[in-house]
Amino acid sequence: MLSEERLARITALVTERQSITIQELMKILGTSESTTRRDLTILDAEGKITKVFGGALAKGVVFRARDDTVMARKHHNKEEKAKIARYAAMLIKANDFVYLDAGTTTELMIDFITEKTAVFVTNGFLLAKKLSEKGFLTYIPGGEVKFPTEAIVGIEAAQSLRKYNFSIGFWGTNGINKENGFSTPDVKEALVKQTAMEKTRQKYVICDASKFSQISCVTFAAFDSATIVTSGLEDEHYKNCKNILEV
Repeated sequence: MLSEERLARITALVTERQSITIQELMKILGTSESTTRRDLTILDAEGKITKVFGGALAKGVVFRARDDTVMARKHHNKEEKAKIARYAAMLIKANDFVYLDAGTTTELMIDFITEKTAVFVTNGFLLAKKLSEKGFLTYIPGGEVKFPTEAIVGIEAAQSLRKYNFSIGFWGTNGINKENGFSTPDVKEALVKQTAMEKTRQKYVICDASKFSQISCVTFAAFDSATIVTSGLEDEHYKNCKNILEV
Protein backbone atom coordinates (compact mmCIF):
# COMPACT_ATOMS: atom_id res chain seq x y z
CA MET A 1 0.00 0.00 0.00
CA LEU A 2 1.39 3.39 -1.05
CA SER A 3 2.04 5.99 1.64
CA GLU A 4 -0.67 8.38 0.33
CA GLU A 5 -3.19 5.55 0.15
CA ARG A 6 -2.33 4.43 3.69
CA LEU A 7 -2.70 7.95 5.09
CA ALA A 8 -6.08 8.33 3.41
CA ARG A 9 -7.18 4.97 4.83
CA ILE A 10 -6.11 5.97 8.35
CA THR A 11 -7.98 9.29 8.08
CA ALA A 12 -11.12 7.47 6.94
CA LEU A 13 -10.87 4.92 9.76
CA VAL A 14 -10.37 7.56 12.44
CA THR A 15 -13.23 9.69 11.08
CA GLU A 16 -15.57 6.70 10.92
CA ARG A 17 -14.75 5.28 14.35
CA GLN A 18 -14.10 8.62 16.09
CA SER A 19 -11.13 7.00 17.87
CA ILE A 20 -8.70 4.18 17.15
CA THR A 21 -5.62 2.66 18.75
CA ILE A 22 -2.20 2.13 17.21
CA GLN A 23 -2.60 -1.63 17.70
CA GLU A 24 -5.90 -1.62 15.78
CA LEU A 25 -4.34 0.32 12.89
CA MET A 26 -1.35 -2.04 12.77
CA LYS A 27 -3.71 -5.02 12.52
CA ILE A 28 -5.96 -3.47 9.85
CA LEU A 29 -3.18 -2.05 7.70
CA GLY A 30 -0.47 -4.65 8.33
CA THR A 31 2.05 -1.95 9.22
CA SER A 32 4.75 -1.79 11.87
CA GLU A 33 4.39 0.27 15.04
CA SER A 34 7.03 2.78 13.93
CA THR A 35 5.33 3.29 10.55
CA THR A 36 1.92 3.70 12.16
CA ARG A 37 3.21 6.24 14.67
CA ARG A 38 4.94 8.18 11.88
CA ASP A 39 1.74 8.22 9.81
CA LEU A 40 -0.26 9.55 12.77
CA THR A 41 2.32 12.28 13.34
CA ILE A 42 2.04 13.35 9.69
CA LEU A 43 -1.79 13.40 9.77
CA ASP A 44 -1.81 15.30 13.06
CA ALA A 45 0.54 17.94 11.63
CA GLU A 46 -1.76 18.26 8.61
CA GLY A 47 -4.75 18.79 10.93
CA LYS A 48 -6.64 15.73 9.66
CA ILE A 49 -6.69 13.81 12.97
CA THR A 50 -5.62 14.39 16.57
CA LYS A 51 -2.78 12.16 17.75
CA VAL A 52 -3.09 11.06 21.39
CA PHE A 53 -1.22 8.61 23.59
CA GLY A 54 -1.70 5.13 22.09
CA GLY A 55 -3.77 6.17 19.08
CA ALA A 56 -5.77 8.92 17.41
CA LEU A 57 -9.04 10.84 17.65
CA ALA A 58 -11.19 12.30 14.91
CA LYS A 59 -11.19 16.08 14.64
CA GLY A 60 -13.86 17.42 16.96
CA VAL A 61 -13.52 14.58 19.46
CA VAL A 62 -12.29 15.88 22.83
CA PHE A 63 -10.13 13.98 25.30
CA ARG A 64 -10.50 15.00 28.96
CA ALA A 65 -8.11 13.82 31.65
CA ARG A 66 -9.59 15.49 34.73
CA ASP A 67 -12.92 16.35 36.37
CA ASP A 68 -14.33 19.83 36.71
CA THR A 69 -15.74 20.59 40.16
CA VAL A 70 -19.48 20.29 40.76
CA MET A 71 -19.71 24.06 41.24
CA ALA A 72 -18.10 24.61 37.83
CA ARG A 73 -20.58 22.22 36.17
CA LYS A 74 -23.82 23.19 37.89
CA HIS A 75 -24.63 26.14 35.64
CA HIS A 76 -23.39 24.53 32.41
CA ASN A 77 -26.32 23.77 30.02
CA LYS A 78 -28.70 24.11 32.95
CA GLU A 79 -31.92 24.28 30.89
CA GLU A 80 -31.06 21.12 28.97
CA LYS A 81 -30.08 19.32 32.17
CA ALA A 82 -33.38 20.26 33.82
CA LYS A 83 -35.35 18.93 30.83
CA ILE A 84 -33.40 15.66 30.91
CA ALA A 85 -33.74 15.36 34.70
CA ARG A 86 -37.52 15.91 34.59
CA TYR A 87 -37.96 13.14 32.01
CA ALA A 88 -35.64 10.74 33.86
CA ALA A 89 -37.52 11.27 37.12
CA MET A 90 -40.74 10.15 35.45
CA LEU A 91 -39.16 6.77 34.67
CA ILE A 92 -39.13 5.86 38.38
CA LYS A 93 -42.15 3.71 39.21
CA ALA A 94 -43.79 2.42 42.39
CA ASN A 95 -41.49 0.35 44.63
CA ASP A 96 -38.45 0.80 42.39
CA PHE A 97 -35.06 0.23 44.00
CA VAL A 98 -33.09 3.07 42.42
CA TYR A 99 -29.38 3.77 42.01
CA LEU A 100 -28.49 7.46 41.53
CA ASP A 101 -24.94 8.20 40.46
CA ALA A 102 -23.26 11.35 41.78
CA GLY A 103 -23.62 14.19 39.28
CA THR A 104 -25.27 17.51 38.52
CA THR A 105 -28.04 16.11 36.27
CA THR A 106 -28.84 13.24 38.65
CA GLU A 107 -29.03 15.79 41.47
CA LEU A 108 -31.55 17.82 39.45
CA MET A 109 -33.69 14.68 39.12
CA ILE A 110 -34.49 14.84 42.84
CA ASP A 111 -36.50 18.04 42.30
CA PHE A 112 -38.86 16.13 40.01
CA ILE A 113 -39.18 12.71 41.69
CA THR A 114 -42.72 12.15 42.99
CA GLU A 115 -42.79 8.36 43.57
CA LYS A 116 -42.56 8.16 47.37
CA THR A 117 -42.49 4.34 47.49
CA ALA A 118 -39.13 4.22 45.66
CA VAL A 119 -36.00 3.45 47.69
CA PHE A 120 -32.66 5.03 46.75
CA VAL A 121 -28.96 4.23 46.91
CA THR A 122 -26.52 6.94 45.84
CA ASN A 123 -22.78 7.51 46.01
CA GLY A 124 -23.36 11.27 45.92
CA PHE A 125 -23.28 12.43 49.53
CA LEU A 126 -25.10 15.70 48.77
CA LEU A 127 -27.66 13.74 46.74
CA ALA A 128 -28.22 11.50 49.76
CA LYS A 129 -28.81 14.56 51.95
CA LYS A 130 -31.24 16.05 49.46
CA LEU A 131 -33.17 12.77 49.05
CA SER A 132 -33.40 12.30 52.81
CA GLU A 133 -34.63 15.88 53.31
CA LYS A 134 -37.44 15.19 50.82
CA GLY A 135 -38.51 12.12 52.79
CA PHE A 136 -37.10 9.34 50.59
CA LEU A 137 -35.61 6.22 52.17
CA THR A 138 -31.95 6.54 51.17
CA TYR A 139 -28.75 4.51 51.55
CA ILE A 140 -25.18 5.58 50.87
CA PRO A 141 -22.12 3.30 50.45
CA GLY A 142 -18.94 3.70 52.46
CA GLY A 143 -15.65 4.58 50.84
CA GLU A 144 -13.33 7.41 49.88
CA VAL A 145 -14.75 10.94 49.62
CA LYS A 146 -13.87 12.64 46.31
CA PHE A 147 -14.29 16.41 46.56
CA PRO A 148 -14.45 17.52 42.87
CA THR A 149 -17.46 15.29 42.10
CA GLU A 150 -18.84 15.16 45.68
CA ALA A 151 -18.89 11.36 45.39
CA ILE A 152 -18.04 8.27 47.43
CA VAL A 153 -15.59 6.24 45.33
CA GLY A 154 -13.11 3.38 45.46
CA ILE A 155 -12.98 -0.35 46.16
CA GLU A 156 -14.87 -0.19 49.46
CA ALA A 157 -17.77 1.67 47.84
CA ALA A 158 -17.87 -0.79 44.92
CA GLN A 159 -17.85 -3.78 47.27
CA SER A 160 -20.74 -2.39 49.30
CA LEU A 161 -22.82 -2.01 46.13
CA ARG A 162 -22.42 -5.67 45.12
CA LYS A 163 -25.05 -6.82 47.61
CA TYR A 164 -27.79 -4.78 45.92
CA ASN A 165 -30.01 -5.57 42.93
CA PHE A 166 -31.37 -2.34 41.48
CA SER A 167 -34.51 -2.25 39.34
CA ILE A 168 -33.44 1.04 37.68
CA GLY A 169 -30.40 3.31 37.76
CA PHE A 170 -29.18 6.64 36.40
CA TRP A 171 -25.58 7.65 35.68
CA GLY A 172 -23.71 10.72 34.59
CA THR A 173 -20.68 10.54 32.32
CA ASN A 174 -17.78 12.75 31.25
CA GLY A 175 -17.66 11.33 27.76
CA ILE A 176 -19.68 9.32 25.24
CA ASN A 177 -18.02 7.66 22.27
CA LYS A 178 -19.19 4.69 20.19
CA GLU A 179 -15.86 2.89 20.33
CA ASN A 180 -14.84 3.84 23.89
CA GLY A 181 -18.29 3.84 25.50
CA PHE A 182 -19.01 5.88 28.62
CA SER A 183 -15.92 7.23 30.34
CA THR A 184 -14.70 9.24 33.31
CA PRO A 185 -11.23 10.53 34.30
CA ASP A 186 -10.96 8.70 37.65
CA VAL A 187 -10.40 4.92 37.90
CA LYS A 188 -11.89 4.84 41.43
CA GLU A 189 -15.06 6.55 40.26
CA ALA A 190 -15.23 4.36 37.16
CA LEU A 191 -15.12 1.25 39.36
CA VAL A 192 -18.17 2.41 41.34
CA LYS A 193 -20.09 3.30 38.18
CA GLN A 194 -19.25 -0.05 36.57
CA THR A 195 -20.22 -2.07 39.64
CA ALA A 196 -23.55 -0.30 40.09
CA MET A 197 -24.37 -0.76 36.40
CA GLU A 198 -23.65 -4.47 36.60
CA LYS A 199 -26.19 -4.73 39.43
CA THR A 200 -28.97 -2.80 37.65
CA ARG A 201 -31.72 -4.06 35.36
CA GLN A 202 -32.80 -0.82 33.59
CA LYS A 203 -29.79 1.43 32.92
CA TYR A 204 -29.94 5.09 31.88
CA VAL A 205 -27.07 7.47 31.21
CA ILE A 206 -28.40 11.02 31.46
CA CYS A 207 -26.40 13.93 30.06
CA ASP A 208 -26.57 17.00 27.84
CA ALA A 209 -25.32 16.87 24.26
CA SER A 210 -21.90 18.36 25.13
CA LYS A 211 -20.75 14.94 26.41
CA PHE A 212 -20.95 13.28 22.98
CA SER A 213 -17.72 12.73 21.00
CA GLN A 214 -15.70 13.12 24.19
CA ILE A 215 -13.41 10.55 25.75
CA SER A 216 -12.02 10.39 29.28
CA CYS A 217 -9.30 8.17 30.72
CA VAL A 218 -11.38 5.22 31.98
CA THR A 219 -14.31 3.45 30.29
CA PHE A 220 -16.93 2.20 32.74
CA ALA A 221 -19.48 0.74 30.30
CA ALA A 222 -19.96 -0.02 26.61
CA PHE A 223 -21.87 2.44 24.43
CA ASP A 224 -24.81 0.07 23.86
CA SER A 225 -25.10 -1.07 27.51
CA ALA A 226 -27.50 1.70 28.56
CA THR A 227 -30.22 3.97 27.20
CA ILE A 228 -28.96 7.54 26.84
CA VAL A 229 -31.37 10.34 27.74
CA THR A 230 -30.24 13.65 26.26
CA SER A 231 -31.43 16.89 24.68
CA GLY A 232 -30.37 19.06 21.75
CA LEU A 233 -28.21 16.42 20.08
CA GLU A 234 -26.70 17.66 16.81
CA ASP A 235 -23.79 15.25 16.31
CA GLU A 236 -24.61 13.28 13.15
CA HIS A 237 -22.57 10.29 14.33
CA TYR A 238 -25.21 9.62 17.01
CA LYS A 239 -28.48 10.85 15.48
CA ASN A 240 -29.83 7.43 14.48
CA CYS A 241 -28.60 5.35 17.40
CA LYS A 242 -31.36 3.12 18.80
CA ASN A 243 -30.26 3.54 22.44
CA ILE A 244 -30.48 7.35 22.40
CA LEU A 245 -33.65 9.01 23.64
CA GLU A 246 -33.96 12.76 22.95
CA VAL A 247 -36.35 14.77 25.12
